[in-house]
Amino acid sequence: MNLKNEDISAVVACRQVPVAWLRVTGEDARAFLQGQFTQDLRVAREQAVAYGLWLNQKGKVLADSHALVAGDEEVYLWSEASPEAVIRERLDAYIIADDVVVEPLAGGWTRTTVAGAGASAWVEARLGALPDAGCFARAGKGLVFRGRHGALDSWEWLSPADEAPDLAGIERLDTAVLARARVAAGVPLIPAEVGPGDLPNEAGLETEAISYTKGCYLGQEVMARLKSMGRVRRRLSRVSRSGAGSAPGCPATLWQGGKQVGELRVAVDDGAGGCTGLAMLNLFNLDAAAGLALSATGPAAWRMEESA
Repeated sequence: MNLKNEDISAVVACRQVPVAWLRVTGEDARAFLQGQFTQDLRVAREQAVAYGLWLNQKGKVLADSHALVAGDEEVYLWSEASPEAVIRERLDAYIIADDVVVEPLAGGWTRTTVAGAGASAWVEARLGALPDAGCFARAGKGLVFRGRHGALDSWEWLSPADEAPDLAGIERLDTAVLARARVAAGVPLIPAEVGPGDLPNEAGLETEAISYTKGCYLGQEVMARLKSMGRVRRRLSRVSRSGAGSAPGCPATLWQGGKQVGELRVAVDDGAGGCTGLAMLNLFNLDAAAGLALSATGPAAWRMEESA
């Protein structure tokens, strides 16, 4: 069940402490990040937002971020789920003679997520105008940009705790709704659901999170090789199970015909009595039309839908 705006209230919201919220400053700030991040930060637009990854030398996924480019000497990094310590360690390991300062902000800031059919109108009423596509807007010291929650119209508002937007009269947004929307859209949390054992292309992130024209960055040679090969042996796919019963704990091994064929990375209630999930599946041992089981002899109750 793919949640759409009309499936929830006109506007709902939740407030959390950011998992990772960093400010990178210094004369070399943007140039340094350009050589580390998978997405191109040499953008002409003011206040641009780019979603990308932090890879290791083998091209495996360590973390993700939205990079909010405030200028050559100031870039903000936000991640929904990648630990701040992982991103900082990844950056610190490669700062040698660069004029770069990485400042953690999460402890004093708040993340407010608004979603639903009225989300854009709610944001526009408070900002005066919505930011252009692919850009963020300023709200005092805060920054506002579009969320990444599948078909839901959603916005992220990062602000100092004392500048958080007033949510009076707005219905509380159950985070389970956001989880259902992103899983239905094939959006994995990093690194919990796609991580250091996985390549971006295996998760379908090559079109959204990787620039093949920006030049060198850590893991770039592996990405170029995968692009030229055009094929991976595994793929993150949407799977579903109908019928009663709660979603299973993850990760969980998936079986077909008595053979291990992959791993269920996340599963959530689909709101219609069943479950939906994301699974990393071995494409060379898989019968896409057959069912998947959670044990070698268990019922093949799960069905592959399509690649995420």
